[in-house]
Amino acid sequence: MKAAKSLACIGIVGFVLAACSSAPVKPVEEAKPAPVMPAPVAATPATPAPVQAAVPAYLDPSSPIYKERSVYFDFDQYTVKTDYNAMIERQGKYLAANPQLSIKVEGNTDDRGGAEYNLALGQKRAEAVVRALKVYGVKETQLEAVSFGKEKPKATGDNEAAWSQNRRVDLDYPQK
Repeated sequence: MKAAKSLACIGIVGFVLAACSSAPVKPVEEAKPAPVMPAPVAATPATPAPVQAAVPAYLDPSSPIYKERSVYFDFDQYTVKTDYNAMIERQGKYLAANPQLSIKVEGNTDDRGGAEYNLALGQKRAEAVVRALKVYGVKETQLEAVSFGKEKPKATGDNEAAWSQNRRVDLDYPQK
């Protein structure tokens, strides 16, 4: 019995000592902001979302700058018709706002008449459109008037429907 009392006393003393003990004191450090942890990223498919690059209007098939690039002329004429004023204004303002762009203004004719005559008429048509574009602030250095005469037909045939499609000036923008 004496052994049990001794063991009980030793247990009580050990319990009291354990209850009175304290944890070691750490030195006080300057307060540091808590690190910001990024939010957990949810699992996503391996394919990243496509990045939409802005396409310039002259390369965008839905843009009127892309769609409307031809001025048509009457037989043996090189005066720009008033029907094309809005298109020329739109093109002129676009080119003036984008001075880094340079285009070719290509004059064309139908296949009636001699080669020299048609080259001269195509050139006059191209120069008439160049003058009209310059009204809107397009610089001379952005425009090059060239004539293809009858060498670059849009339509084939020996009738008015084909000839009217070939009497034109095309605005040729760079491909990139």
